[in-house]
Amino acid sequence: MSPQFRLPCLYPIIDRGLAGSLSYAAIVDALIRGGATFIQLRAKKLSDRDLMMETKTALAAALRGKARLIVNDRVDVAALTGAAGVHLGHEDLPVGEARALLGPDAIIGCSTHSVEDAVAAGSLPVDYIALGPIFATRHASVAREPLGLEAVAAAAAALSVPLVAIGGIDLERAPQVLAAGAASVAVIGDLMSCPDIPARTASYLALSSSRT
Repeated sequence: MSPQFRLPCLYPIIDRGLAGSLSYAAIVDALIRGGATFIQLRAKKLSDRDLMMETKTALAAALRGKARLIVNDRVDVAALTGAAGVHLGHEDLPVGEARALLGPDAIIGCSTHSVEDAVAAGSLPVDYIALGPIFATRHASVAREPLGLEAVAAAAAALSVPLVAIGGIDLERAPQVLAAGAASVAVIGDLMSCPDIPARTASYLALSSSRT
């Protein structure tokens, strides 16, 4: 696992479809101007060629801003572009194989959808475990019942790796999720649809000071 990685309290996930006319690179730049240091690029509908091209330009923007960019699902794209790592779902390449391909310094996270799944994933060579949806959301690829804050607390207490909470989280709900034990909140819609992405990003990151 990546020895120098520390999960920030905000984990932005890029969904260009919610961000108007902004390119992937422009979204990365806007997030970084707000203070983001760790970003996931999720683009499930792009062709392989377009995904490769967009990842390269987004990664260049991330590197200019000294942020880490990881790729959703695609271990091959992460490896070929030199992205910081990959986020994996249940139908993607298994974590062990992804780790073998990307090496010990890559950041690898995985999705889980129950406390039991999260606890089981704790034995995998991952840098963080995502749990969700915590609240109802329109942005998940598969509709699932929300798990609630109790699941966050239970999973966080049982895990030795950081827990990322995802699903329906906005600026109003984020403090509750962090207080329940999540190390970080993954946010899509509340950031991507905001007219001022840098300011919104900064507002989330300011929550970290209230935890100390």
